[in-house]
Amino acid sequence: MFTGIIETVGEISQLTQKDENLHIEVKNQMAQELKIDQSVSHNGVCLTVVNIKDGAYIVTAIKETLDKTNLKSLKKGSLVNLERAMKLGDRLDGHIVQGHVDGVATCSNIQDANGSWIFTFKYNNLEFSTVEKGSITVNGVSLTVVNSKENEFSVAIIPYTYEHTNFKEIKIGDWVNLEFDIIGKYVKNLMKPYL
Repeated sequence: MFTGIIETVGEISQLTQKDENLHIEVKNQMAQELKIDQSVSHNGVCLTVVNIKDGAYIVTAIKETLDKTNLKSLKKGSLVNLERAMKLGDRLDGHIVQGHVDGVATCSNIQDANGSWIFTFKYNNLEFSTVEKGSITVNGVSLTVVNSKENEFSVAIIPYTYEHTNFKEIKIGDWVNLEFDIIGKYVKNLMKPYL
C-alpha cells in the first residue's frame, strides 16, 4: 500500500524487452536502500524489485501492466515518480493508494495559475468517476480533484509537487496513469443494484 506522496523521481537508464515483459532499470539514489522483493510505485504502478546494481534497480512489467498503463511509453532518460510501500504505523499523508492502476488519461489542458498550475485530464471507458474535493492518483501522486466532469477532471499542482515529481514534464497530449479512490470504487460497486 502507498500514500501517493512521492519520495523522489527516478531516471530510466535501460529498457530491455524480453518476450512480452519489459525489464525497467531505474537509476536513483534510493536504489541502495532497497531490497530484492520490495514493492515500489512507479508512476503509480506497483512493481517488484528484482535486481539492484550500481545505483540502479530493476523491475519487470508484464504485458497486462503494459497494456493498462503508460509504462509502455517509457524511454531511456524518462523520469518516473517513485514511492516505496508505506510502513505499518506511518502517517497517511496522502490517501490510500494500492498501486493498482485503473487506466490512463490524456492531459487535455495545462493552465498557469500564477504560482501553481491547473492540469486537466480526460479519460475514456473507465467505469469510475471523480468527485470535487475527492482524491485521485495521477502518475502515483495523491491529488485533490478541483473540477469534476464526466470523464474529465482537473487538479491543482503546487510548485513543490511540480518540481519534485514528473509533472514538470507532462505536456498536453501525454498519457498519465490513474488510480481512482478505493473507497469511491467500493461505494459505486455496492450501489450498482440500486442505480
